[in-house]
Amino acid sequence: MNTFKQITSLQNPLIKKTLVLKDKSRERKKSGLFVLEGVRELQLALKGNYSIETLFFCENLISKETVINLTKNNTTAEVIEITLDVYQKIAYRATTEGVMALVKSKEHNLDSLHFSTKKPLILVAEAPEKPGNIGALLRTADAANLDAVIIANPKTDLYNPNIIRSSVGCVFTNKIATGNTTEIIAFLKEHNIATYCAALTASKAYTKVDYAESSAIVVGTEATGLSNEWLNNSTQNIIIPMEGQIDSMNVSVAAAIVIFEAKRQRS
Repeated sequence: MNTFKQITSLQNPLIKKTLVLKDKSRERKKSGLFVLEGVRELQLALKGNYSIETLFFCENLISKETVINLTKNNTTAEVIEITLDVYQKIAYRATTEGVMALVKSKEHNLDSLHFSTKKPLILVAEAPEKPGNIGALLRTADAANLDAVIIANPKTDLYNPNIIRSSVGCVFTNKIATGNTTEIIAFLKEHNIATYCAALTASKAYTKVDYAESSAIVVGTEATGLSNEWLNNSTQNIIIPMEGQIDSMNVSVAAAIVIFEAKRQRS
């Protein structure tokens, strides 16, 4: 049976470092590390070729055999057993599975984004703020097997624990790039990708647009919508006809409706 290094003190420097990484975006960016929690999320991160630096586990909650199986293909990870008290201190979720990790983040610049299809279908979200909405958008993108997700003018880093949790690990399964609006519009034009911007003005019903060619579905925030820069460079603005008393819906729901219409057309 494997023996592992043990940590029993809340004052351990590595435990303190983990707490800071969990709470501080600046520290995540500075160190290039983020905190991951949960068996499924860990499996998806490994499948997405993320590198695990340190893995913590609590034997009260997960067996050593399971931990060994999880890390058998990641031989560089340092595996550390921690007590239940320590685990409960650093765990983010109330319901937990006994495993957490410090993981090396990836670069998400536009230059690193390459498409495996000739006519990619991608999602662009401008300035999303709520981690729950970002997570939901990533889950939709995974479900639709989109070619990429691009976040314009991001307001929070991708490795915020709330995004990882709300995306149920889909932050690791999607191709994701970030940049400012000007850069992204230039990138889409360079790759001859049409932009279909969700907007209330000068719009066609989303079902009346042909998404068969390379297409980007672009959504903004519920509060302010898309910036004029997007609307001025749009191939065609699109709208989801509303039959109730309000003129907008949750951004992740709206994106899902349009994405799966595009998938329906392409099938």
